[in-house]
Amino acid sequence: MKKYFAILASLVLVLSSCEKAFEVSDSERLSGSQAAAIVEESPEFLTSYVNGFYSWMVQFNTGGGSHGDFGHLGCLYNLDMMGLDIAICGTWNWGTFDINHDYGQYDYRRPYQYWNFYYTLIKKCNEVIDFFSEEDPTNPTLCGYLGQAYALRAMSYYYLIQIFQDPVTGTTPSASFRLEAPAVPIVYAVRDGKSTEEASAKGGRNTMKDLCEQIESDLASSLSLLDGYDRGGDKNQVNYEVAQGIAARYYLLTQQWDKAIEAATAAQNGFDLMDNTRLHSGFMELEDNEVMWGFNHNTETQTAYASFFSHLSNDCSGYGGVGQSVHCIDRSLYDAIPESDFRKSLFNGPEGDADAATTGGKLPYAARKFGYMASWLQDYTYMRKSEMILIAAEAHARLGDGQAASTLKELMEKRDPAWNYSSVSIDDILLQRRIELWGEGFEYFDLRRNGLAVDRKYSGTNHTVAAQFVFPAHAKSWNFQIPKQEMQNNPNITEEEQNEWISGAKEVN
Repeated sequence: MKKYFAILASLVLVLSSCEKAFEVSDSERLSGSQAAAIVEESPEFLTSYVNGFYSWMVQFNTGGGSHGDFGHLGCLYNLDMMGLDIAICGTWNWGTFDINHDYGQYDYRRPYQYWNFYYTLIKKCNEVIDFFSEEDPTNPTLCGYLGQAYALRAMSYYYLIQIFQDPVTGTTPSASFRLEAPAVPIVYAVRDGKSTEEASAKGGRNTMKDLCEQIESDLASSLSLLDGYDRGGDKNQVNYEVAQGIAARYYLLTQQWDKAIEAATAAQNGFDLMDNTRLHSGFMELEDNEVMWGFNHNTETQTAYASFFSHLSNDCSGYGGVGQSVHCIDRSLYDAIPESDFRKSLFNGPEGDADAATTGGKLPYAARKFGYMASWLQDYTYMRKSEMILIAAEAHARLGDGQAASTLKELMEKRDPAWNYSSVSIDDILLQRRIELWGEGFEYFDLRRNGLAVDRKYSGTNHTVAAQFVFPAHAKSWNFQIPKQEMQNNPNITEEEQNEWISGAKEVN
């Protein structure tokens, strides 16, 4: 066994010696029969590597260098600020640059945060993938580990192609996915079987079509390997249903409606929707059986003020609760929620709540959706069954097959006892997505994939004067440029290929 420890140590040394985060040189030293022998004889060697995926996803300061940088949900949170549905109130506003679409330039913090986070996750996935030989493992645990690596790699590219490219032309319902638009580099594992020349050729701005082929290949590998894998009670891990959920998100983006329905339906297996009591329990317990995937925080992994709940929970002792950055629901969205809908009480009304224990919880329209737990032990939620129902319902509506309302009804029976529609439109379902998934990191991506504008200047708006912009669909202020560090280190991307970006304050009014 000592020789295996020596081999493993040498592999770690190789990994830690790479100065440029996204280079693939010398990666051949990570693969081969020795690495495969290690994991086949002792699968536990890979456990720490796989756990590293999920630790990275909650890591503070992954590239943003501020308390708005807390891993995967940190990326989604900052992007959410660019939409309509979250209005910021309070004495000191976190997210001001994000809200005003003023953070996309190549040498700003956000582009590097997003790029570094997801490409580092890809790198970690490739490290695990390269512990395996060309043949798929036979050990069920190893199949699960390899399948998770492919799933998370696919998910990372899914986010990157939307952040660093406008994914559609036109607007819903006729928005068209841009298959030939320039996307992002592909970083291969050795197990992918690409020559040095092939890998180098994909190191620049590939087309969306190229990335879609890579994502679909990774999803197929993931689902094959995870089929039958039992993660036990560990919802930190991706399992077969979660991989189907990632696939459902991807197929919704790429307008493959039949596949979106199939994947979203398969993803729901074994989960049930929250009732009204659970809906009001703070969205902070991974044990809830609507939650498909997330992260179970402990005292060692929690990041206190630099965390999702510090910002989004106005009942927490973080930035929201103390009143420095109170996250409120957009008034027009609040007004669109029927009084009979249980979800309306997840937010204060226009009168606020004088009995709330925190400054943030007292304000008009303040969100009360996310709760508080001592020692910052609230769990992070990445995927819920309700999202899968909404994906399937939207795909049915896009197909016009008459099944959208009946699909949506399963969710609405748990949310609004008065809801009883025999038909629903695409806009109806998009509204339900805004209500159901508020604050969970979906709005930016829904706006982008549907080519939708944002208007915060409407009569009666509760957005602060400084945030009252109208951002048209496809405005350049939605874009993020490829970060400075990548432009300097990657000879495969030229200045002419850089994304065009204009500050929101300069481009729109």
